[in-house]
Amino acid sequence: MALYHPLPVEQFVYLAFKNDLFEQKLFAILRQRFLPHTIFNILPSLLQIHLKLLLWAYIDCYICPMDSLVKENYLKALFSLSNDKGEVNVNELSKRLGVKMPSATNMIKKLAEKKLVHYEKYKPVRLTEKGRNEAMHIIRKHRLTEMFLVEIMGFGWEEVHDIAEQIEHVKSPIFFKKMDEILRYPSFDPHGSPIPDINGNIQGKQYYKLSECVKGQKVIFKAVESSSEEFLKFLNNKNLSLETKIEVISVEPFDGSLSISYGQGQRETLTKMVGDKILVTDKDLSTK
Repeated sequence: MALYHPLPVEQFVYLAFKNDLFEQKLFAILRQRFLPHTIFNILPSLLQIHLKLLLWAYIDCYICPMDSLVKENYLKALFSLSNDKGEVNVNELSKRLGVKMPSATNMIKKLAEKKLVHYEKYKPVRLTEKGRNEAMHIIRKHRLTEMFLVEIMGFGWEEVHDIAEQIEHVKSPIFFKKMDEILRYPSFDPHGSPIPDINGNIQGKQYYKLSECVKGQKVIFKAVESSSEEFLKFLNNKNLSLETKIEVISVEPFDGSLSISYGQGQRETLTKMVGDKILVTDKDLSTK
């Protein structure tokens, strides 16, 4: 099985040290696949000590230094916020990253010095080709990691974003290549977002919002506009997951709320805000 191929242990050291849930999942996989139960009973306390020692020994080699981590977060945010012209307002960027305008401007100037963005004072920012390629590489690592956490480690789709935010900064191409191989080269992450290929190319899909549907329309749930933990838990509680077939029973003209039917005759009324975050495609398009 592919999981028996050696992976750099340092990649997991950092996460097991930083994230309790990741550590629990990792121990569960080790117990199930690799370790005799008699040994595993004493392993957690010993491994905790070993992990922390390894962390300091390897973190400088495998985890981005702080300035690189900040740079990568900026590039990813710039790509995410880019409009049709590829432009981003610095004020919008500062709000997304939770920093003050002067801090965002200073970082943009540094990125411009590295030829990662086009920057002119008082004008929107644009990624250069080099900056876009780096951004796509980070997004690829993030989305591959989310898929790995769900498909291999058994996390829920609502649990993986914060962990992937940490792993995406790991500097080990072979680690993500092996992850891609284990997953058999997925095209989409657990939230329906496309995963860029190794060359930075991304497969686009023409989805639209559930809130744009009309009475009687039948669609398939393909992706989410928001992958916040709260929203995904809301969908879990409604038994709404990707590939669910949905029929719009009615649309309320006053507020845009929708009455829908799906699954084994389940019916729900969703607000327009929820409908805006559910991305769908027509049934007949799913086979094309």
